[in-house]
Amino acid sequence: MRSEKEMMDLILSVAEKDQGIRAVYMNGSRTNPTLEEDLFQDYDIVYVVTETSSFLKDEQWVDVFGERLMMQEPDKNDQGTEGDFSDFYGYLMLFTDGNRMDLHIETIPHMQAYYGKDKLTVPLLDKDDLLPVIPEATDEDYHVQKPTEREYHACCNNFWWCQQNVAKSLWRDEMPYAQFMLECIIRRDLDQMVSWWIGIETGFQVSTGKAGNYFKKLLPEETWEMYTATYADGDSEHIWETLFAAGELFRTLANDVADEFAYTYKRDEDENMTRYLKQVRKLPSSAEHIF
Repeated sequence: MRSEKEMMDLILSVAEKDQGIRAVYMNGSRTNPTLEEDLFQDYDIVYVVTETSSFLKDEQWVDVFGERLMMQEPDKNDQGTEGDFSDFYGYLMLFTDGNRMDLHIETIPHMQAYYGKDKLTVPLLDKDDLLPVIPEATDEDYHVQKPTEREYHACCNNFWWCQQNVAKSLWRDEMPYAQFMLECIIRRDLDQMVSWWIGIETGFQVSTGKAGNYFKKLLPEETWEMYTATYADGDSEHIWETLFAAGELFRTLANDVADEFAYTYKRDEDENMTRYLKQVRKLPSSAEHIF
């Protein structure tokens, strides 16, 4: 596996030799001063170019970065080959040595419009003094934000409302929809409440990461164990158990968040839906009435 120095030297040497590349900068996890380095961190690189057409015409130009295990071109996937890529284009590359690079090319006007909007940005090369001066990289844009009262109540309401979708799907033996509602909808609200709770504990000075990937290091061990209990396998009874585990954790954290901001936790929504879930769980498949 090529070292960070080898990768950075290659990235910069390619830019230095190509007259069409006028500046280089990096963003992403490698620019985040709060994170420990590890072997899975991507190289999120942007080449500022005079035009994109010559790069797009030569489909092999990215071969210089190494043998690839796989590549994705998300802009082409989204827009097709007839899309307008005159300002911006991306290549996501996983190399056979394990390194990954997310490389984007953008024109100078595009850079001027967007450079520095992501505060995790570090300039690497500037042949023409094109890159504006920006502050040192910080992840402050990704810090947990305090909830408004409306946001708090909307999160609680949606979390409890969507529980009934899981319940009816389990009774119908419709596993895919039950899992979808639990993992894609309910978990979103659970993760939001977890993030707000962490924000309170840390003075709203941290990021909880993409999809909560920093939860484990930010939560007390007991709370983390409660969180892991909200994941289910393909057994319907286990899904019931995780649904109630999610409710228990949400209830605990939501009350703490409400206390912090002097909001009101609507216990009737919690209690009514929990009672409904318990009733549906014990319904026989031949039932004609819920209550």
